[in-house]
Amino acid sequence: MVELVLFIVFGAIALAGALSMVLHPNPVHGALGLMATMLSIAVFYVVNSGHFIAAVQVVVYAGAVMTLFLFVIMLIGVDRHENLEESLPIQRPLAIAVGIAFLVLLGLIGGNAWITAPEAASPPNGTVENIADLLFTDWLLPFEVTTLLLIIASVGAVALAQYDPRPKE
Repeated sequence: MVELVLFIVFGAIALAGALSMVLHPNPVHGALGLMATMLSIAVFYVVNSGHFIAAVQVVVYAGAVMTLFLFVIMLIGVDRHENLEESLPIQRPLAIAVGIAFLVLLGLIGGNAWITAPEAASPPNGTVENIADLLFTDWLLPFEVTTLLLIIASVGAVALAQYDPRPKE
């Protein structure tokens, strides 16, 4: 039952974030919608016992990639003047109420979902040790081939970026 509630709540957040990313005219608000979607996906990973991939999702995608996106958006600059008037006066109190309800829901769900007895706990599948064991034994060759392909692709991208088709005089 808890998984269903989490899926419905964070599925709605992921859809709202994706729609705001695509439909919002302001690129900064669109990037924040993308970040909400990425954080919701991390919650889905945690529900499915993929704690390592959830941490990678938060650190790499919601952290580093979104920082890069926002930096590029700010570097390019949005030369429009922002209207700072509050066009929806109910928006701020509604956002505060939804935030408080979200925190209460997290508190209720979190209080019921914690495993309190060590003997009742099953070992999680997505630990760093499990992933490292599989990555460096069964999946070593595909891992190295993928690394080689990524290096070749990055060298090719740099070479294409510096290629000048005009003849030199």
